[in-house]
Order: sequence, then structure tokens, then C-alpha cells
Amino acid sequence: MPDAPHIKTPLPGPKARAIIDRDRAVVSPSYTRGYPLVIDHGSGCIVEDVDGNRFLDCAAGIAVNSTGHSHPAVVKAIADQAARFIHMSGTDFYYEPQVKLAEEIAAIAPFDGGARSFFGNSGAEAIEAAIKLARHATGRPAIIAFLGGFHGRTLGALALTASKTVQRRGFNPFMPAVYHAPYPKTYRCPPGMTPDQWVAYCLDYIEHELFGQLVSPDEVAAIVVEPIQGEGGYVIAPDAFLRGLREITRRHGILLVADEVQSGMGRTGKMFAIEHTGVQPDIVAIAKGIASGLPLGVAAARADLMKWPPGAHASTFGGNPVACAAALATIALLKSELMANAATVGAYLKAGLERLMAKHPIIGDVRGRGLMVGVELVKDRATKERAIEERNAVVTAAFNRGLLVLGAGKNSIRFSPPLVLTREQADTAVALFDEALTEAGGEDERRAR
Repeated sequence: MPDAPHIKTPLPGPKARAIIDRDRAVVSPSYTRGYPLVIDHGSGCIVEDVDGNRFLDCAAGIAVNSTGHSHPAVVKAIADQAARFIHMSGTDFYYEPQVKLAEEIAAIAPFDGGARSFFGNSGAEAIEAAIKLARHATGRPAIIAFLGGFHGRTLGALALTASKTVQRRGFNPFMPAVYHAPYPKTYRCPPGMTPDQWVAYCLDYIEHELFGQLVSPDEVAAIVVEPIQGEGGYVIAPDAFLRGLREITRRHGILLVADEVQSGMGRTGKMFAIEHTGVQPDIVAIAKGIASGLPLGVAAARADLMKWPPGAHASTFGGNPVACAAALATIALLKSELMANAATVGAYLKAGLERLMAKHPIIGDVRGRGLMVGVELVKDRATKERAIEERNAVVTAAFNRGLLVLGAGKNSIRFSPPLVLTREQADTAVALFDEALTEAGGEDERRAR
């Protein structure tokens, strides 16, 4: 399959348009489709739609296809396991693929002292399990999460989510005893504050505002945090902030839960994003990239914490043997080559996007680690006014040129390609993004050139 994008029909093409029309009649309208891509097949970082148009995929199914589309080793692992048996429910019976995967997760978990894993089907399920485990292990009811965070849309996870009102509107009342604190987006420090002061304020808010006025710390089971906010705009938590959270949790006997659903499994150049900081959580939520596209979510916890009795929590399909086989193949590839590729090609991609800032004043910030890179668009760099409509126009313009990217937060664009992305493909992505920025920016962008 050619490794460069090629658009041969108007988008969407006639076959794609027909499928989209059928979709509208029978599929939930709650799904957020950013542009009319109807995929037919893919290989590596290239996907082809039903009309024969090829695209460079820098979205990876929302950071899921970590090993690329249909990696031969993953396909073989899936086929071999499916030929043996497809399902037996690991909550009631035993099978070796689930045990092997739990052993692998224990070996890579970002904390000392051994690990046990609960298997579900998604990131939201991993968060639900983490909430239940934290409450069970501590005997406390309350959870602290952060503004801008996204933890899923099931009702427990949704109580923690504070990314967009559309995700919460119409679903009250939420799970009680959930409190939100500010997340230090240092690119957007409040006026008169330095980044260090903003981090200190966010930590003080927990200690003095939450603990002083809303909830006693001895009633808090866990603080749940994304080391890099995904849906919130690919915002990296400052190292000092995560270290401060760890100090707060230890001081008050609170568990620290790292939501690594989007940032984990090698995407940042390390197995987990929190490893960049030296902070060790008590529980980590894993999903998306762990099984290269098959549904799998994991709540991995320190072994001494996961002592709940049989029946306390379970999942019929969680840890399905075929998904476990895919995850084992994925982890092997991450360890052997893809994690290192994410670090080196990710830095190369980020540098290319940073160079565009001199040409496009609409770019206010480029940030990220590994192949998790966010580009924030602004109307004015001085005021940092968010360019929301412009962001959406850039995403569409990129699609029309054969580049798949997705929005994140109100005005950012995420680059989260498969971890097999090459330097040449990174150059192509930057070039197409350059063209999309020029088109969507209109006359102001052309004058800036």
C-alpha cells in the first residue's frame, strides 16, 4: 500500500456519502464525527476510504492504533488466538493469555511493589474500576478530579469529567462526593502569575479551598489526574504539580490515580507519561493503545491495594482472550522498537510544527511528549483569545488534503499518529498542516506569509 496520501474524488466520495446517509438513519446521533471519513482498509499510518482516497492518519482512532493499522504481528496474534478459542470470561474461568498479560502489566506498571490488574473493555471502565477500588481500599467516599479533565462518559466516570458541558448536559444528578480543582495549564497562567506561582496556587487550592471548606481530607479516597490532559487539549501537567499531588496524597492517606488512557502505552516515548516525572501513582488506568484497536481497559493497582473479595467487581468481556493476545503482541512491539520511535519521531514532528509558528501567527503554542503533540490556535498571541471556529476549519482543510487530525479542548489540534510514524511521514504531515493553516486562516494568514 503506498505510504503517501492521495485524494482522487471530492470528499466525501459517492460511496462514502451513501454509507453516511445510511448511518444517519440508524446510528446514535450522539457520536461526534469531525469529518466524513469512511474507512475501507489501512496499513501502518495510511488508511484508504471506500472511494479509494488515501489519508495519512495522525489520529490513530483517537490514539488507539498504537502499532498502526493491521500490524502483521498483531493480526497474527489475533488470528492464532481466535482459532483456539474466542471467549471464556476471565471473571469465572481461567486462561493463560489473561495471566500472561497481567504478568506483563505488572512488569511495566509505573510503581513499585508488584501489581494486580482488573480487566474491562474501555478507558471509562478502567476509571470506574479505579473509583470502586479506591473507595473499597480506603473506606472513604470522595474523589478529587480536575477542570479540563476527561475520564469517560459512563455515569461514574462522567462525574469526574470536566472537559465540555455538552458531555454533562442532561445527565444530572452525577455521582456525589466528587470535587474539581484547577489544572495548571501553564500556557494560560492567570494575569500576574508565573507558571511556578500558578502550580503553587493549584496545589494550595486543594489543601486550603477544598480541604478547608468543602471536604475533609480524611474523607477523600483518591485524586484522579491525567499526566497529560487529552480531551482537555494535550496539556502537560508540570512535573512540580504531579510531585505536589503525590505529597498531598501521602500526607493525608489518599490514593493517587493516574489516568493514562490516552497518554500511556508508549505514546510519549515512555510506557507511561507519568514516568517522565518520577512520580509513582497507586493505581493507573490503561486503555486505548494497549491492544492496537481491540477493546480492552485495565485498572492496574499496587498489589497490596487490590484485595477486594470475589464478586466485588467483574466484567463478562473484560480481558477477552483475543484482546489479551493483541495486547501481548502490542507490548512486545512497544518494548522492541515503537516506544523508542515515538520518542525520536515525536521530537522530530514537534520541532516541525514549532517551525510553523514563525509563519502562522494563529499558532499560539505547540506542546507535547513523544507522539502526543498538541497545537493550540489563537486569534491573537498577546491575548491568547481562542480560535475555536478557525480550529475546526483547519481540521477540515487538513482532511481535504489527506491528513487526519482531531481537535482537542476548545481550540487545539492533536497529533496522535500510530507509533510507527516515520520521519518522512512526519514531514508530510507538517507540510499538509501548513497548507491547511494557510487555507483556513484566510487573507490574514496569506498576508502573514
